[in-house]
Amino acid sequence: MALVLAWNDEQDVLPVDPKFADKLKELLRLAGKAEGIEDGEVALTFVDDESIHELNRTYRGIDRPTDVLSFAMLEKGEDEIAIIYGEEEEDEDVASDSENTEDEEGFEEPLGDIVISVPRAAAQAEEYGHSVERELGFLFVHGFLHLVGYDHDNEEAEQQMFAKQEQILQQAGLTR
Repeated sequence: MALVLAWNDEQDVLPVDPKFADKLKELLRLAGKAEGIEDGEVALTFVDDESIHELNRTYRGIDRPTDVLSFAMLEKGEDEIAIIYGEEEEDEDVASDSENTEDEEGFEEPLGDIVISVPRAAAQAEEYGHSVERELGFLFVHGFLHLVGYDHDNEEAEQQMFAKQEQILQQAGLTR
C-alpha cells in the first residue's frame, strides 16, 4: 500500500512536462507524511479555463472559472460525497484521471480528485512573481489538504492550512 498519484493533462494551452510528475509525487508523499496518510490514490487532472468553469458552475453553482477544485471521496455521511473547495476568488478544488498511475500492490482507496486550470495557474504565477511549477505545486497541495479535511472558512483555519502548504512546498524546494 502507498500513496498513489494518477494524473492526466487534458488541456493544450500550456503543456505540463511529464517530468513534473516526479515533483507532484514528491509533494503528495510530503503532504501525506505531514498528515499521517500512507495509503490512497489522488487523481489529478490539468484542464483549461473553459473546462474548470463548467465544473465550477455544475458542482458549485459559481459561473466563472477558478484555479483548483477538489472532490473528496471519503464518505461524509449516508449517500453523501462532500465537495470541498478553495478560496472564493483564487483557490478551489475537484476531479479526474488515470493516464499515469503508480500502483505497485493493487487497488488503492481513492482519496479524491483534484482539477487544476493550467492557464489560471500560469497567470497567477506571473502575478505572484514565481514559477508556474511552484503555482501548480501550491494548487496541488492546497487541493490535497482539502481532500483530507482542511478548509479556510475562518482566519485561524486559513492560517493553519496555508502554513502547512508553505511548509510542504519548502520541503520540496518550490519556493517563491
